[in-house]
Amino acid sequence: MRLDKFLKVSRLIKRRTLAKEISDKGRISINGIVAKASSNVKVGDELAIQFGTKIVTVKIEVLQENAKKEEAANLYSLVREEKVSNS
Repeated sequence: MRLDKFLKVSRLIKRRTLAKEISDKGRISINGIVAKASSNVKVGDELAIQFGTKIVTVKIEVLQENAKKEEAANLYSLVREEKVSNS
């Protein structure tokens, strides 16, 4: 599954166009490698997403084409959340 689609289905990022924009800026990495929106993700991959001054790392648990709002959080598990200093 494409990275931008997974981010939208899992509701980590609300819109697919926004997911594409963020990944094109180099703010998302898969298993430590900077990823593009078209990168493929698979179960077990770790995504690190930079939201402003915060980096959220999640592990993909399940891939689904569609997910209801209640099911979206089951697609990944939170590994860590860390603040980034602006130094």
